[in-house]
Amino acid sequence: MRIDKYLWAIRFYKSRNEASIACKKGHVRIDEVTVKPSREVFGAEKILIRKNQMEFTLLVLGIPKSRVGAKLVEQYAKDLTPEGLRKARTEIAINQANNRFETGGRPSKKNRRDLMDFIDSEPDSTDE
Repeated sequence: MRIDKYLWAIRFYKSRNEASIACKKGHVRIDEVTVKPSREVFGAEKILIRKNQMEFTLLVLGIPKSRVGAKLVEQYAKDLTPEGLRKARTEIAINQANNRFETGGRPSKKNRRDLMDFIDSEPDSTDE
C-alpha cells in the first residue's frame, strides 16, 4: 500500500491529499529517508512524521485494506512517540491559547459598552 494511502487509512491525516502533500514537503520519512507519496509501506517499518511542529514515530504493524475505524487503528500502527515530548507539546499549546489576545476585528456592542463604562469610571485628571 502507498504511504499516503496508509497514513490516510490509519486516520493520521484527514484526507489522502493532505497525506500526499505532507510527503511531498518532506514531512514523512521512513528510516531517516524522505519518501514520495507513492512509496510502498511494508510491515515493521518505522515512519517519522512531522505534523503541527511535533515529530511522531509510528511502527507499521499491518496493512489495512481500506480506511479503518478509530478503534481498529491500534491493530495496524503503534505510536512510539515519547510521552514527555507529547506532554511538552500539549503544555505549549495550552500556554499559547492562554496568551493569545482576542483580535476579532471590529468590537462588538458589548465590547464598546464595556470600554465606555471603563472610560467613564476613570477619575478626571483635569479637574484638579
